[in-house]
Amino acid sequence: MTAADVLEIVEWLGTAGTDVWLDGGWGVDALVGEQTREHRDLDLIVRDAHQSRMREVLAAHGFTQVDEDFVGNFILADGRGREVDVHPVRFDDAGNGHLLSGDGEPFGHSTEAFAATGSVSGYRVACLSAEAQMSNHSWGYEPGETDVHDMRLLHDRLGTSLIGPYSAHLVDDRCGGRGSRPRESSPRGRWPGQAFLARPAGTNQHATQEED
Repeated sequence: MTAADVLEIVEWLGTAGTDVWLDGGWGVDALVGEQTREHRDLDLIVRDAHQSRMREVLAAHGFTQVDEDFVGNFILADGRGREVDVHPVRFDDAGNGHLLSGDGEPFGHSTEAFAATGSVSGYRVACLSAEAQMSNHSWGYEPGETDVHDMRLLHDRLGTSLIGPYSAHLVDDRCGGRGSRPRESSPRGRWPGQAFLARPAGTNQHATQEED
């Protein structure tokens, strides 16, 4: 999944008025403002009321569902091998977002978690916040090499506090150890999450070019 692919998909959805937030590896790279590794897929959080619209938009561009619809999360792929890992979010009256992990466990983040923006090839995109990303990656599974890479980036570039297993992994790495096998991770946060940045949840922000 290239940067051009990400921008194309986000632009299709934004033009259709679909609220999405970058998550996972591309979400981290967007937060730090540059691509730092290759990405197998694109993780997107979508407003639950916009799921049908998202499916219709991507279907028009050749995307079909390639996995069974499990606890609300699903994967769409096209003939070019591009995959979009979709995680619906339901917002309550206070603007807090409620999701399900890959194991069906409910979790959530406060409204500020959906406030962040990042940059992909100079275009501004809506992202899950760095603190929410750290929370999502810190429970429910053994982190892989890409997880450690991504959380190190958030810590080193943005000052995001390391929590859960990542302090141990980084210490082990400094001592010459190796992380687990590379793997992409699914959003797995905890309610109510950490302290986040700020933007009203639900503001549609598809890719817009940043000015110099």
